[in-house]
Amino acid sequence: MNGPHDLGGLHGFGAIATEPADGSGPKFHAPWERRALGLTLAMGATGRWTLDRSRATREGLPPAVYLSAPYYGIWILALQRLLLQERLVTAGELATGQPTTPAVAGLRVLPADAVDAVLARGSPTERPARTAARFAEGDRVRAANRHPAGHVRLPRYVRGHVGRVTRVHGAHIWPEAHALPPPDPDRRDGWVADDTAVWLYTVTFDGETLWGPDAEPGTTISADLFEPDLQAVDGVEND
Repeated sequence: MNGPHDLGGLHGFGAIATEPADGSGPKFHAPWERRALGLTLAMGATGRWTLDRSRATREGLPPAVYLSAPYYGIWILALQRLLLQERLVTAGELATGQPTTPAVAGLRVLPADAVDAVLARGSPTERPARTAARFAEGDRVRAANRHPAGHVRLPRYVRGHVGRVTRVHGAHIWPEAHALPPPDPDRRDGWVADDTAVWLYTVTFDGETLWGPDAEPGTTISADLFEPDLQAVDGVEND
């Protein structure tokens, strides 16, 4: 979706306040941020939604809210939406902070002593390839010019432009499909998120191709793009 999160190349947002590169800066800037991260991790571990759906929910916040909220504030607002969508809380419970309905049974629980191991393991997205890669390193490709309403990992500023494949990463879960919710949250029996894997590539673009003559000389931009978002240029494509 063309949401407020996709700010690459836009003017008017000022300088980015960076943290020390050596990681010595504070991990959290207020106690509530630590709690926000903990709540998001704990609820994500229940398995009621995927990481891609969580990201899509943040991207779907109203622009005025997204652009004015602090980083972890965006996480909490999206978490509230997910909890309501999954019938895990009611609007009244969110407003008062008090439970008034029975707890939902069968949710997975992430024990405190398992958190470090879970975070260290991460959530690998690479899967066995179902088809041969369409492109190889060195191929010229065009980023598709499309504007889907759902979750998309295709930055606006590269759409329609030609770049060159500089790395092939293998087949990975297609985030656009993986972000889709169940058709009916009240009927989840047998439903699993779509984990179809597609090929992932690093595509490098010349700065002038993207920004025109105003680009800084010698600038290149690399983006990791999925095969459905790429088109062959000049008919060059692997069989």
